Amino acid sequence: MNTTSNDFFKSNVLGHPAGLFVLFFTEMWERFSFYGMRILLVIFLTAAIGSDNPGFGMEIEEAAAVYGTYAMLLYLTPILGGLIADKLLGYRWAVVIGAIIMTLGHAAMAMETHFWVYVGLGLLVIGTGFFKPNMTSILSEMYKDVPEKKDGAYTIFYMGVNAGAFFGMMLCGYLGEKIGWAYGFGLAGIFMLLGTLQFWLAKPLFGSIGEVPSKLAMSEVEKVVDPLDSDTRNPFTMLDKILIGFSSVIGLGYAINDPLSKIANFDMFAFANTEILEGQYIMVLFALAAFLYMVISRILRYDPIVRDKMIAVIIFAFFTVFFWLSFEQGASSLVLFARDSVDRTLVGDSAMIFKIVNTLLTIIPLVIISYVLFLLGKQTWKKIPASNIVLIITFAGVWAVSLWMLGRDFMSDNTEIPVSWFSILNSFFIIAFASSVSKWWESKYNPTAAVKYGLGLIVMAAGFGFLAFGAYGIEAGIKVSMVWLILAYLFHTLGELCLSPVGLSYVSKLVPPRMIAFMFGMWYLAIAIGNKLAAVLGGQIEHITNEYSLSTFFLIFTIVPTVAGILVMTLNPLLKKLMHGVK
Repeated sequence: MNTTSNDFFKSNVLGHPAGLFVLFFTEMWERFSFYGMRILLVIFLTAAIGSDNPGFGMEIEEAAAVYGTYAMLLYLTPILGGLIADKLLGYRWAVVIGAIIMTLGHAAMAMETHFWVYVGLGLLVIGTGFFKPNMTSILSEMYKDVPEKKDGAYTIFYMGVNAGAFFGMMLCGYLGEKIGWAYGFGLAGIFMLLGTLQFWLAKPLFGSIGEVPSKLAMSEVEKVVDPLDSDTRNPFTMLDKILIGFSSVIGLGYAINDPLSKIANFDMFAFANTEILEGQYIMVLFALAAFLYMVISRILRYDPIVRDKMIAVIIFAFFTVFFWLSFEQGASSLVLFARDSVDRTLVGDSAMIFKIVNTLLTIIPLVIISYVLFLLGKQTWKKIPASNIVLIITFAGVWAVSLWMLGRDFMSDNTEIPVSWFSILNSFFIIAFASSVSKWWESKYNPTAAVKYGLGLIVMAAGFGFLAFGAYGIEAGIKVSMVWLILAYLFHTLGELCLSPVGLSYVSKLVPPRMIAFMFGMWYLAIAIGNKLAAVLGGQIEHITNEYSLSTFFLIFTIVPTVAGILVMTLNPLLKKLMHGVK
């Protein structure tokens, strides 16, 4: 299939096909719902049962275990979802099915009972498995004939991710903290449903891209020989399947056992406990070793050039773990740090300055994204009018809730900044800087992959350095200036822009087309490990602070990514050789 001959490429918005921005808005509303719920989860789980806005009253370590398992599974189910889409559903149907399941998950979360919250988290995990890998697979299929445009396309797509995250955390976070948790969870579900509808109604714009694979098309694919991969038939051996099954069972068992052992004191891996390490961690190490053996042995069966490129992907995935185990503190320890240790109360002139700044932070991005909607509608109104109407309705809703929130704050004499407000800074900075970074990647000064990774890790680590410095010498009960947290989010964002969207782009360029969904799954496995490690370490903030200091806790996340960043840059010559000319 030649995607460039499709009508999809006849319309143009900001230098890219209009269809890219349909994906942009689909991902935006999915990320609105995801991040809107995500920013509330740990705060809700740890909120006192008897407070004005009661939660589950969990200990920090317990809440982190629940969130960590949720985040880990979010990046594991896409491995299966990608394979199902490749073989049976097609990318577009998988996206729609996943989005509907996630909508039901948000509705369940709004019930605010233990049973329905856990059911909701389970539905969100399953739905994400169908949705997440197949959005990026559609994008990869669109640009397979123009690989030089992929870096810019993925960065713009990533800006859509963060536009949704920005408004989701702002509005769902505000409603959840100020009005009630159910309102925040419910708003996330509403926009998830509307985002699904606008994507489905845009079907005429995509032509055959992402369709259900027909038997004829599948048979034609089987006949195609990749010139870089003469061993196109590299089936999974029985040993491969056994190792995958073993590692999957242990990984899923650990994901369930971790919160279960902490909250219900039921440990299914207690038989493996030692004085040094818990049994669940020992079993996970065995599972990881088995999985890595399977991956490496399978890669070695490919021809040399393909093998080298896939080894490069594995190396990048390894360093991705170090990035996310630090960056994803934003969902656990940084949220708790903002709630308990940052001075968020403003009065008088400082409160008014914040209200003005917050208004600008809200209105300016909303105007920019609304302008992109206008450009998309101008190009596609005749082709997909119903999809554009749904988008207009969703944006009218966001404008209405945003103006209500700002008006409510201006009516208040004193201001306590919501905990969730600080998290929107990451998304705002990405909206502000993403296009500039995209142009950098397309210029003659485009760094190599290893340098991008090294910069991402080191710059992100610098953000934790600010927190370590700001918290240095602070005694228990003393609040830290919010300036340090703002600086941290700025540097975390700059690091993320260097590493995260570029990583997805390199996977799509280095991996043979028929393995793209599987290798995206491998990539998400690395992120899953990073997310779970982030939650495990983030849940220790109270223990490390009491034993040493808050500054020591943040210093861990300053040193580890810095060392990883320096190491990956020293591997630059090796990685360039393994990539065989891929830019």
